[in-house]
Amino acid sequence: MKRQFPSWLVAALPPSSALPLHARHPARSVRHPKAARPVIEAMLPAATLRRPPSTPSAEAQAVASAAIVSGSRLKVMWLYLGCLLALAASVRAETYVVLPFSNATLDKNLDWIGESIADNVSEILAAEGFVTAARADRVAVYHRLSLRSYARLSKASVIKIGEELDAEHVIYGEFDVKPSKEAGAKTRGTLQVTGRVLDLRRLKQGPEFRETGALEDLALLQNHFGWQTVRVFKPNGSPEEEFRQRHPAVRVDALENYVRGLLASNPDEKHRFFSQASRLDLKYVAPRLQLGHLDWNKKDYRSAAELFQKIPESDSHYREATFYLGLCRYYGGDFGGARNAFQIVAQSVPLNEVFNNLGAAASRRNEPEALDAFRKALEGDGSDPAYLFNVGYALWKQGKFDQAAEKFRAVLDRDPADSVAGTLLARCDSHSGPRPGDTRMEGLERVKTNYEENQYWQLKAVLQPAKQE
Repeated sequence: MKRQFPSWLVAALPPSSALPLHARHPARSVRHPKAARPVIEAMLPAATLRRPPSTPSAEAQAVASAAIVSGSRLKVMWLYLGCLLALAASVRAETYVVLPFSNATLDKNLDWIGESIADNVSEILAAEGFVTAARADRVAVYHRLSLRSYARLSKASVIKIGEELDAEHVIYGEFDVKPSKEAGAKTRGTLQVTGRVLDLRRLKQGPEFRETGALEDLALLQNHFGWQTVRVFKPNGSPEEEFRQRHPAVRVDALENYVRGLLASNPDEKHRFFSQASRLDLKYVAPRLQLGHLDWNKKDYRSAAELFQKIPESDSHYREATFYLGLCRYYGGDFGGARNAFQIVAQSVPLNEVFNNLGAAASRRNEPEALDAFRKALEGDGSDPAYLFNVGYALWKQGKFDQAAEKFRAVLDRDPADSVAGTLLARCDSHSGPRPGDTRMEGLERVKTNYEENQYWQLKAVLQPAKQE
């Protein structure tokens, strides 16, 4: 069922197509509304946040009217986010988290199976259009709650983890491996997987799934489990045969190496496991992405670019890989190639960091479109020093000194020690623009290396909720 927003709010807002979806300030993460609440409370009276959804306060309506009269789309957007956070229980984007499956065997060397099931099902959900909690966030919550990843969890612990991650649905379970008792058996044992779905919004236990098969068929078993999970939330989804074509199974030894790479803490060990996984199954995309990130972290941009370029468009991480491909090309001096990569990403996920980097690549090529891209990034987060600097820098290059000076002053207000902004402000005050041969003032664009696509989909799921299939 499509979520319904209060009629007064719908009437007050411009069409969703006119809203700047990349605007995520001050509510930087819809998935973590607690972090943004102090800012929202400064904008809306406390009584507004406590009031039931069906009865918006007069104060809230007054704030909405004032925002609209001012003509500021961004203020309206912030108000919209404030109301969404205030009504989080009924209108926030549904987030799904898959927990590591607990290990019912006595062999800790098999813990990787529980991680593999969680990672695979989470990737399947993300590829099928669901908003999923990131693995790094889940690991952080386990650490904060002092929980062992592969131990059996009580329902209270499952609920607590879900609440910490602001998830509406938690998928969890356990696995067991029964060793083969036949001499010369071709299988390492029989794998039994039991999974459950918990609806935290309604505190309702969902269906239970069971999968049994040879350990060597782990990929097939967890893919089928993923398909069953998708069917819970999309009962009229695609048939299993079509699903299997989108999610082909990989070799179990490749899976094991990949997951051990995820669990390793040493970069060299990670590289060894991911490389082995990639060699064992050439169709396996996930290890290439991880190897690309490892090379990126080592600033081996050429090798990283080759790996990111191999991520197919059909993969759910294609845009992420293309974003980092753009960064690799940028740092490698291929600004045209970087611009093309960022343009591809911007067409699908209009994130601040994507617009900013698109502008940086265009600016390095002295293209006039750079300023528009920088302004889109700044529209999304008007307090970010990098976005302010880049808009000022583009204006300075165009000889618009007064406008540029305003941006550089804003940068210095946030960071008085920014000597480059100080130098450019002085040049603006003296109406001194770029000078031929002055290499110190060239290539000063500031790029972003963070990529937060998940937040965009969370916000879009709230603003444009899809119909249940």
